[in-house]
Amino acid sequence: MARVVWHVPVTVTGRTTALRLFRLRDGRRCAVGFATAEALTALLGPDQAFTELGEPALRALTAPLGVDALVVDPRLVAPPVTAGRAPAPAARLQPR
Repeated sequence: MARVVWHVPVTVTGRTTALRLFRLRDGRRCAVGFATAEALTALLGPDQAFTELGEPALRALTAPLGVDALVVDPRLVAPPVTAGRAPAPAARLQPR
């Protein structure tokens, strides 16, 4: 039986490599894996670093963080948040 390996996005800072976690629509954190490097690059861009992990290893790394959700081959991600950009002010209701 072939071993399934996923391409998992990571953040690399100096000698430190950390898994990149994402959020589901309900706000829960999740880990993400891609079947191919091309799928990861198509969604997250060519500069996204990644490592190859099997499901047991990915779950073992995320469980101590309280992350139990795993998304394989997501198709949509939200645009990155721009640092320093304030949210638009809420509209005020005017009394009648």
